[in-house]
Amino acid sequence: MADSTNILIIDDEDKLRGLLKRIISLEGYEVQEANSLSAGLKMLAKGGICIVLCDVKLPDGSGVEFVSTVKKQYPAVEIILLTAYGNIPDGVQAMKNGAFDYIVKGDDNDRIIPLISRAAEKLALVRKINKLEEQVALKGDFDKIIGTSPLLATSVNLAKKVATSQTPVLLTGPTGTGKEVFAQAIHNYSPQNSHAFVALNCSALSKDIMESELFGHVAGAFTGAAKDKKGLVEEAKGGTLFLDEIGEMPLELQPKLLRFLENGTYYRVGDTIQRSAQVRLIAATNRDLQKEIQEGIFRSDLYYRIAVFSIQLPMLRERKTDIPSLATHFLEVFNARTNKQIKGIEKDTLALLMNYTWPGNIRELKNVIERAVILEDTTMLTTSSLPYELQFTSAIAESSSTFQLSDMERIHIKMVLGHTKGNKTEAAKLLNIGLATLYRKIEEYQI
Repeated sequence: MADSTNILIIDDEDKLRGLLKRIISLEGYEVQEANSLSAGLKMLAKGGICIVLCDVKLPDGSGVEFVSTVKKQYPAVEIILLTAYGNIPDGVQAMKNGAFDYIVKGDDNDRIIPLISRAAEKLALVRKINKLEEQVALKGDFDKIIGTSPLLATSVNLAKKVATSQTPVLLTGPTGTGKEVFAQAIHNYSPQNSHAFVALNCSALSKDIMESELFGHVAGAFTGAAKDKKGLVEEAKGGTLFLDEIGEMPLELQPKLLRFLENGTYYRVGDTIQRSAQVRLIAATNRDLQKEIQEGIFRSDLYYRIAVFSIQLPMLRERKTDIPSLATHFLEVFNARTNKQIKGIEKDTLALLMNYTWPGNIRELKNVIERAVILEDTTMLTTSSLPYELQFTSAIAESSSTFQLSDMERIHIKMVLGHTKGNKTEAAKLLNIGLATLYRKIEEYQI
């Protein structure tokens, strides 16, 4: 497929140029011609040219040098050089100058169309990447945070206000509420967004390993330290350092972090040379740090340094109106990953999701939808694809609002049918009732 790719042939041999045009046009490409480098440059200046086929030896110059000229002015244009005879030094220089490829006329005629096709595929990929980057830039990083509930909107507005400053931010809230997503959005919205965003989970490492990860080490600092290593503060220089679960940071390491935050200086493990780096700190925790200060396991001076601007992220059960949009988003994500075509979520299934308390917050919802997409065999996400424990917990919550025996029986039968994926024989066995009785109750309760 040509994808409306425009090709320019530059060659002073009229017959060869005409032959190439006919061959390439048959593949669906738009082809233009020029008989000199100067004429070729004028056509390039008009715009629209994607690929250039250019002779190496032309009356007004060298095609090898022409590659360099074009790449400086039109870096997206791909150039394939044509020569009447092979010349290895010319070929090497052409590739160094940015040529897509270098082929010999006559000997490599069968390579021309495949080469053009490859060059067109490369251009299409570049266009796609550029388009996605433009869409992301236009969309805005906070628009990636899904939901419109008032509590979430408050957190997003606070994050937007602090993002444009250098002020340290502390994100608080239970596990799974999206603290790293917020941290990344703050970084992307900040003046530091052209520099690195570097994250470290403080709960995953021991004190010694964490210090090395954070500040780096020199060769011989400890067993296994065979060479010098940069720390994350150096990797994040000029950008953002995100410390997740900072409440898990060992007490002995906290003074070193505090010193770095106060004056930007640090030492690699095992080194005597003082180094410096300026980073914007974003920290996150699911712990009550003030309580940990009282218990002597978190320094108060470090707390006041990192908590200059705190943002509390709401639990999912506090923003239930966002569950449908979140669930739909995850459905689309896992549809793509598993190559499925599930069109939506059934009403009863969505009601179960809305009725659940979500102790694991957004992360738990994501995992539930991923599992459901894998299990689902129909075109809609059904209750039977949800974990049994979620169905059971939701059923208990639903039953707590009614005291009628018939309502509780209806809820229980629905839950068991969901567990058996609609297999009524198996459901009757689990309920310890006859199959005819089950059918009668299904009709009675309109299940």
